[in-house]
Amino acid sequence: MPDDRRVVCRDPRRRHVYPRYLSRERDHGAARLPRSERRRARVSEVALRLDGLVIGYQGRPLLPALSAEVRPGELWALIGRNGSGKSTLLRTLLGLLAPVGGRLSWGRSARVAFVPQRGDHEDAMPARAIDMVRSGVDRGWSFVDPFFVGRRREAIRAALHETHADALADEVFATLSEGQKQRVWLARALASSPSVILLDEPTSALDAVAEREAFELLDRLRRERGLALVLASHHMAFVPRFATHAVLVDRDDQVALAGPIAEVLGSATYRKHYGAAAVDEV
Repeated sequence: MPDDRRVVCRDPRRRHVYPRYLSRERDHGAARLPRSERRRARVSEVALRLDGLVIGYQGRPLLPALSAEVRPGELWALIGRNGSGKSTLLRTLLGLLAPVGGRLSWGRSARVAFVPQRGDHEDAMPARAIDMVRSGVDRGWSFVDPFFVGRRREAIRAALHETHADALADEVFATLSEGQKQRVWLARALASSPSVILLDEPTSALDAVAEREAFELLDRLRRERGLALVLASHHMAFVPRFATHAVLVDRDDQVALAGPIAEVLGSATYRKHYGAAAVDEV
């Protein structure tokens, strides 16, 4: 006999009753893929696609057209000298600047977070580290979702733990070292459950030891959580070792080169700008 049992939707906002074959839990009758296949499906989906993207100001191009596909589990390094166009590209990805040409599109399930290089307000506010993390997810109490505050608290604690910043939670943010501040900024981004994180020069103020620790943390998040990471950097000490892909930009020489890290660092264009020392580390 056909299974004509009914399923009650567990969403408190929608107390509907569904026939078994239209169960929301079963995605309208679709077969649930095994975990390994779901993981492969996530990796195959594109988090960010650039199709001939041209960035610039007031309709004037800054760089040649750029095409790239960023997927989950990849770390893309935006490399180039100071003033080469990295920050302009990041601002365009964030939607703060309109593209001059081409197309920029995010994946259907993309949730984007941003880690700034340095907050203008961070030394002026007597906020604790946990307050800085909370500011990234705080929406207040909601009649629609009354349990949000509890879930937010769990997300904040989990993000601090994942970035090894638990002990910093009650410390005044302005008194932290640059490396500690960077871990708190990253925890702030993680607390919003992103699938993509954009980072603006995250290691520019760090010493060599702290910079390595920062890259190791990003590498672990990329591998374990399947995050797509896009970071701007003009320091090349650890980029060849930890990045999977790179975008080399230079507004003076009109360069916009994107691809796998070995391909970009092995190009004549890269050698012209940085020399060949880093190529052997890939």
